[in-house]
Amino acid sequence: MRTPVIAGNWKMYKTIAEAVDFVTKLKPLVAAAAHCEVIVAPPFTALRAVTEAVKGSNIAVAAQDVHWDKEGAHTGDISPVMLLEAGCTHVIIGHSERRTDHGETDESVNRKVKAALARGLLPIVCVGERLAEREAGKTEEVLKRQFQGGFAGLTPEEFSRIIVAYEPVWAIGTGRTATPEMAAESHRYFRGLVRGQFGEAVAGALRILYGGSVKPDNVAGLMAQEEIDGALVGGASLKPDSFAALVNYPRA
Repeated sequence: MRTPVIAGNWKMYKTIAEAVDFVTKLKPLVAAAAHCEVIVAPPFTALRAVTEAVKGSNIAVAAQDVHWDKEGAHTGDISPVMLLEAGCTHVIIGHSERRTDHGETDESVNRKVKAALARGLLPIVCVGERLAEREAGKTEEVLKRQFQGGFAGLTPEEFSRIIVAYEPVWAIGTGRTATPEMAAESHRYFRGLVRGQFGEAVAGALRILYGGSVKPDNVAGLMAQEEIDGALVGGASLKPDSFAALVNYPRA
């Protein structure tokens, strides 16, 4: 059985003091959440302070991006070694905002995934289509391209350490959410791609999160879908009570 993951991507929000205050308030609210893994992804400046603040709790810490080199002339970037030193266990790779704002490609995603895995970080890799692609009936075409490019050259063992987040770009921060059935359909298709490349065991164990305007009032419907293994949450992860409500989603 796949253990669900509820991850909060804080994007470019929260100072160090605000981040520490958040996790200090969050810890008791999710302390009993044995049914899922809880991850928060602060901005780079707050990573070390947050990893210190969550020690001894059930909250893991992810970075929001990583470079593929250990070190080098890459102004503004951060390496896997630096993230490990800051206490991170996970890293988000290929978020649509990185693809759009910084020109990330499936090739760069692939390089980052390999570098993260090589250093022992667990990647949360984002995939998903834009509105025009959805309306043109190209969702599966986009997912196939992102799968083939973003995970090229990985072994089944390497891929087994990855979490995938399906985020239809048209639903991120817009208030529009794919219906649970729409999301599950895309998850099912992506899992089929994994099955064809890496085998039944790897595909069956893969956790695919949904991201795109996930809120406390719609999380239960999403999590009721067999193909949905959790959520990568943006805006609703910025307040402790709201994020805790997502972590403690109603379960049958």
